[in-house]
Order: sequence, then structure tokens, then C-alpha cells
Amino acid sequence: MERRIRIVVKVGTSSLTRGTGSLNLRNMDLLARTLSDLKGMGHEVILVSSGAIGIGTGKLGLVARPTQLRMKQAAAAVGQCEMMHLYDKFFGDYGQTVAQVLLTGDDVTDPVRRSHLSGTFSALIGLGVIPVVNENDSVSSAEIETGEHKVLGDNDTLSAIVAGLCGADLLVILSDIDGLYDSDPHKNPDAKLIEQVDEITDEIYAMAGGVGSKWGTGGMLTKLDAAKTANAMGIDLVLTNSARMDALYEIAEGKNVGTRFAAKR
Repeated sequence: MERRIRIVVKVGTSSLTRGTGSLNLRNMDLLARTLSDLKGMGHEVILVSSGAIGIGTGKLGLVARPTQLRMKQAAAAVGQCEMMHLYDKFFGDYGQTVAQVLLTGDDVTDPVRRSHLSGTFSALIGLGVIPVVNENDSVSSAEIETGEHKVLGDNDTLSAIVAGLCGADLLVILSDIDGLYDSDPHKNPDAKLIEQVDEITDEIYAMAGGVGSKWGTGGMLTKLDAAKTANAMGIDLVLTNSARMDALYEIAEGKNVGTRFAAKR
């Protein structure tokens, strides 16, 4: 009998939008269909989705992503509404109910809020609902931009925190790269994909480009931090390319796809 698991899937802005700034409706539909199918197979699913600012930028007809904090927050407010409207539609087409959960740093650091939040996730999952989680950018971006209270900071970190709150068995980060390579695949055509990482060492961080590199900062480094957080809670993290959404089936079965950061048992 197939093992049923609780799985958190994080999808990034680049997977939900196109280079032109328009929405990638095909990817959103495919994501909804795949997660709905996994739920139909008996798995419990939580989605962590970026994209509010990017989607809001397009919805407002802005020529470029805003740079002013207040404009970013405005775009996030508009984009979050549009994003949930589309998720509600796409998941609804496959017979699923979704719920919006927006978080700030205080929600996960305050013990009382954290306890209530964990209870909310438990209730939603028990009701057969798929929670769709995002950072509350229209409120918490100020903290992120100033660095005064940087708890979440990015949705890779957020997804690891959510995985812990939900008591997940597995966290999957869908990105625009196949996994962790032994060197930058954009520069080295002979770079090799690392299928499994059992311990996140300084050497592993160096493979991600090191602190301050153009390739590493805000990209692979945040994913390694997320993997470290998830692994510390006994949760495996798999990093793979969103271009192969159907690989989620293989990942749920425990097969090697992308890079698996294995937690110590």
C-alpha cells in the first residue's frame, strides 16, 4: 500500500509569471491539477505560493516591478487578491476547496499566535481544504525591507516554517533550476547535479555560489537555509524544477528527483 504523506509545496514567482510579466496560467492550472490529484491519492497538501507583487504589478498595468516600499505593498495587496481568485478557480475545477493564510514574522515567533496558527492548519487539513500560504507582503514588507524584524524574509524560509507548523513529512521547493549543482550550471556546462545531500556543510554552501555572489544571493542560498531549517525539524526538502510539475508524483513516492536534502532520522 502506498504511503500517504503530508506534503508542503512551495512555488516561486518565476513559475507563476512569464518573462513579459503576464501570468503563466498553464503552470497555475497544472499545479492545481497535480496537487488536487495528489490529494485524491490520499496525501495531505499545503501550498506556499509567492507571486503577489509580481501578479499585482501586471494587474495594475505597471511597466516594471515597483521599487518604492509603499508601491510594492500596494501591488502585493492587488496581486494577492488576483492570485487567490485564480487558485480558487483552478482548484475548484478539480473539486478542491482552498483557504488563504497570510503570515507575518510575529505570527510564527509569538507562542500564542503560533499555537493558534498550528491549530488552524490542523483544522483546515482535517476538513479536506488545501491551505494556500503567503507572507502578508502588504504588512510585513516594511520589516523585510528595513531588516528591523526579519523573521521570514523570503518564501523559501516561510515554507520551511510552515512545514514545521503543519508537522509535514516532506517539503518540496519548485524553482527555475533542477536542483543543487557542484558548480554554477549557467557558467559551467559540465556542472553535475547532486541528487542527495545528507548534511549542509560549508562546502555545500560554497557550491551554491557563496555569500555575495550574483548567482547565490537570494537564490540557492535561501533554499539551503530553508533545507537546514526543515532538516532540523526532521523534514526532508526536495528542490526541483517547476518545468516538470508531474515530478511531484515521483517525489511523493520517494524517488530521486532534483536534489533531496535528507533529514537525520
